[in-house]
Amino acid sequence: MARHGGRTVRDLRRESRSTVLQRLYFDGPMSRLALGSAAGLSSGSVSNVVAELMADGLVEEAGSLGADGGRPRTLVRVVADRGRLVGVDVGETRVRVELFDLAMSERARTERALPGHRSRSYDIGVVAGHILDGVAEVLAADGPAPDPGELLGVGIGVPGIVERTADGTVVHGQTVGWDAVPLEALLRRSGRLPPHVPLFIENGARTLGQAEMWFGGGRGAHNAVVVLFGSGVGACVVTDEVEQGRAVEWGHLTVRVRGRRCRCGARGCLEAYAGAEALLARWREAGGEPPPGADEEAALTAMLSAARPGDGSAPDPVAARVLAETAEYLGAGLADLVNLFQPERILVGGWAGLQLGPAFLESVRSHTLAHALRHPAGRVGIALGRLGPDAVTVGAAILPLAAFFARGGRRLPVDSPAPVPAWRAALGGRLAGR
Repeated sequence: MARHGGRTVRDLRRESRSTVLQRLYFDGPMSRLALGSAAGLSSGSVSNVVAELMADGLVEEAGSLGADGGRPRTLVRVVADRGRLVGVDVGETRVRVELFDLAMSERARTERALPGHRSRSYDIGVVAGHILDGVAEVLAADGPAPDPGELLGVGIGVPGIVERTADGTVVHGQTVGWDAVPLEALLRRSGRLPPHVPLFIENGARTLGQAEMWFGGGRGAHNAVVVLFGSGVGACVVTDEVEQGRAVEWGHLTVRVRGRRCRCGARGCLEAYAGAEALLARWREAGGEPPPGADEEAALTAMLSAARPGDGSAPDPVAARVLAETAEYLGAGLADLVNLFQPERILVGGWAGLQLGPAFLESVRSHTLAHALRHPAGRVGIALGRLGPDAVTVGAAILPLAAFFARGGRRLPVDSPAPVPAWRAALGGRLAGR
């Protein structure tokens, strides 16, 4: 096959299809003329690629745009109903599974609580079972069994460090008691996932960050940090050098030597002061009384109500003091990220961040600016994420979507094993959400 600069004609065709699909996905509907200009392709190339994609059922006509003194231009768009994506959020209190179409519109969802949270250890068999049951449930809720090629992949966001090995993805989740857990192999060996369906496993903070960069508050930014503030804390850093984002164990930076014991076993970690689990523990130690039997989310709601009652009564000084201290710790931790990475934006997400954010984001912002160097602090914007509590599942579903783009919209043969596609470049490409 002919080669051009080391790439085959097939490679060039795939790249052209990928570029056109992504442009239409983020900026469509578009005319072929506008699409060619945006994608950097000739009119002939664009016409050929669009014709191929239409023949594959991925692109359709979407009306026309009037032109002064000339013929109207036909618009084309991606067909939203031509694929399904599953996103899974393995959180620290529950497993959430959502099914999306190509436009990232939700088709079905389910949640399953995780028992034994206080033990700081999650039975991997229980978690894997929840994932498999959840995937089966959302697919069944969407209607008749989908065409074998319609499910483009399952993406899973997990707590901990993710390692790719020859035997599949392994998760090192020290705070949840996982030591080199072969999650991908466990899910595959169950026989409950079709062998041709790609499976992607990634750190939950990174999937949160990817969702905000593609569809949320990070769009248009070249340098950003997206923070996951839940039971623990984590962050995804996106820079010009690491466009696809990198999960960093921000919660385990030491903020106090010989400080409180963290869930990871060390002392003085940021997570030991600023994570929701630690925040509630500090409230109880200071005399606070969460509602009996309340889970973390309900207990945090009660604490916030005590600190900032909406009925005109006096605030609980203990709850108010612990929240104020937490805002200061978070601000100091964010200042470290500002000094290290000099981002344009910091976005705070995660269930606890979204719950507490409106009440104390301004205090966190003030402490961040007070602790950070003046020059990078003067350039950073700090805000809440825009995608709400589903951001991790959206980001997890982006993983198979990015792989689909990287393949130029080609579906995998039903009888082929799921490959490990070159999807990371597609995650960070300048076309994608920029």
